[in-house]
Amino acid sequence: MIETELHDLSDDADYAASQQQGSQSMMRSDSGRRSEPEGSEIVYMKDNVSIHPTQYMSERISGRLKLVKQGDSLFMTWIPYKGQNTNARLSERDRNLYTIRPLPFTDVRSIRRHTPPLGWQYIIVVLSSGLAFPPLYFYNGGVKEFLTTIKQHVSLVRSADDANVFIVNDFQDPLQKTLSSLELPGVVSVAAPSTNASAAVSPTQGNQGRTDVSAFDSNSSLQSLRRQRNKSNDPTKDLSIQVLEKFSLVTKFARETTSQLFGESSGDQLFSNDLKKHSHSQSLPDLHSQSSNDLEEVPCEAPVPADPMELEKTALVWGKPRQPPMTKEEWLTFLDSEGRVVDSIELRKRIFYGGVVHELRKEVWPFLLGCYDYNSTYAEREYLRSVRKQDYEIIKLQWQSISPEQAKRFTKFRERKGLIEKDVVRTDRSFSFYDGDDNPNVNLLHDILLTYSFYNFDLGYCQGMSDYLSPLLFVMEDEFEVFWCFAALMERVGPNFNRDQSGMHAQLFALSKLVELSDSPLHNYFKQQDCLNYFFCFRWILIQFKREMRYEETMRLWEILWTHYPSEHLHLYICVAILKRYRNKIIGEQMDFDTLLKFINGLSGQIDLDSIVRDAEALCICAGETGEACIPPGTPPSLPVENGLVSSQLEDEVL
Repeated sequence: MIETELHDLSDDADYAASQQQGSQSMMRSDSGRRSEPEGSEIVYMKDNVSIHPTQYMSERISGRLKLVKQGDSLFMTWIPYKGQNTNARLSERDRNLYTIRPLPFTDVRSIRRHTPPLGWQYIIVVLSSGLAFPPLYFYNGGVKEFLTTIKQHVSLVRSADDANVFIVNDFQDPLQKTLSSLELPGVVSVAAPSTNASAAVSPTQGNQGRTDVSAFDSNSSLQSLRRQRNKSNDPTKDLSIQVLEKFSLVTKFARETTSQLFGESSGDQLFSNDLKKHSHSQSLPDLHSQSSNDLEEVPCEAPVPADPMELEKTALVWGKPRQPPMTKEEWLTFLDSEGRVVDSIELRKRIFYGGVVHELRKEVWPFLLGCYDYNSTYAEREYLRSVRKQDYEIIKLQWQSISPEQAKRFTKFRERKGLIEKDVVRTDRSFSFYDGDDNPNVNLLHDILLTYSFYNFDLGYCQGMSDYLSPLLFVMEDEFEVFWCFAALMERVGPNFNRDQSGMHAQLFALSKLVELSDSPLHNYFKQQDCLNYFFCFRWILIQFKREMRYEETMRLWEILWTHYPSEHLHLYICVAILKRYRNKIIGEQMDFDTLLKFINGLSGQIDLDSIVRDAEALCICAGETGEACIPPGTPPSLPVENGLVSSQLEDEVL
């Protein structure tokens, strides 16, 4: 029976190699045990487990991964080797940045295993708080042993939606187990409740519509639980939709800090007598809610530490002035006689500093999104247009030909169609292009989104995608061209809508590291306020400031971001720049999570695009390689900008 369970956990190709390691992967010596405090036991130990702060293989940081049992609790640690020469360009402080200090599995939501066709397996550990650690690469095998050992000590359940995702639970509280079983049918996934039982309540399932925050109180929570208890749910329900809907609740639930991730202890002093379990119950803003809080300046009530980077002075030195938008005449100077872009780097740099005039976007955006190769000619692009038009009609016909009788037996189609119909009628309706009843452009939004859900059936449709499509339709106009530009954009930002939220976790984690690097007093303040998950920036990242800018500014910002200059993760530096700009108000007024979230949402329409982009550029340049090392490899958007035609980048691609 034990062998059956172990076999069910994984079919890892590297298991044979890990078997040869023998006792090297498990409690290998008494000396290893003595390094842990009394009463603890090393149940798994693996050397040469590495992370990659940059895209360069030579700059990996290797270390030792351990699972330690203490009492009834299981902990995980990863400690980089001291004095190692595998990464001479990174300092000891940089290595400590990535150290995983004693992490109780009560804080772990899931473990995702990646098995590339070539190369090494790696795992991503996702916390119940919403953060995720950088990928851990197993160069000597051992992923199956790792998962097997965990299963021997805590509950480990393979997700019904993804065979490579393992849901982790450590049920210490019977109430927690009961509430968790109601949250996600088919898989058990929990966030440990606080002492207030209402903190563990989950909203109605995402496909039942969004929850009104003002109407969600303790009584309605219990009623919702009773309804779910008697409800038969599809275990394969799209988790990404459920998760995004649950993030719509903004309440004063207890929020336990994730500061363990950023602790300062090291070496053999990692375990202490005050090891304790953490509770996490985080809430995120509704994408379609706009806060109208007053942002008038009030006197600061608390002393504010100085900004170590002095953003205004830094921007003056490193931030270059903005330029006027690129015109049609200037665009033609970048093309040769057959239509090839002569210098794509200079073109992207020019667009970064000035953008393009609106009339030119229809021609330029497909290049920035990767729909057209910079080396393609006029003739090649025209041929490609004709082919893509036919392909689009074929895909669209797939859902158009579904009969009512067939739709009755196609649950996923009905659910996604219903979500799309709800979202498109409230997407940018104040904008004249989508205003009015029976607007044909709203119908086009619906058709393109539903067609994309058939083109990329694994990802499907999630709330927020209509926000990305709206400006594309306004600019491109032709339905099939809009579709392929949208598909190309989803290749970059699609991970934002992953079921396991790995794309968002990676970006929020990178953001926390960039803030810590550029403004440690501000980061420490967030730590003090239990805001290290940076969920208050969730909407910024998910739809790339679509709700924070006016429509024209959104288009300007997006074409700036699509240049991938000076960094493909410039949107994270923009987040840092905004936070630093308002740091005095945030710290001075001692904003807690709820106040901070309300304040951040209230910045909508009040952000000066040019100055923030200039600040972000300065931060990016000053951070240099250290800043890039804060961003785990593969963090969205991470698609090559000169890859030509749209080409999917496999999730498990080797570095």
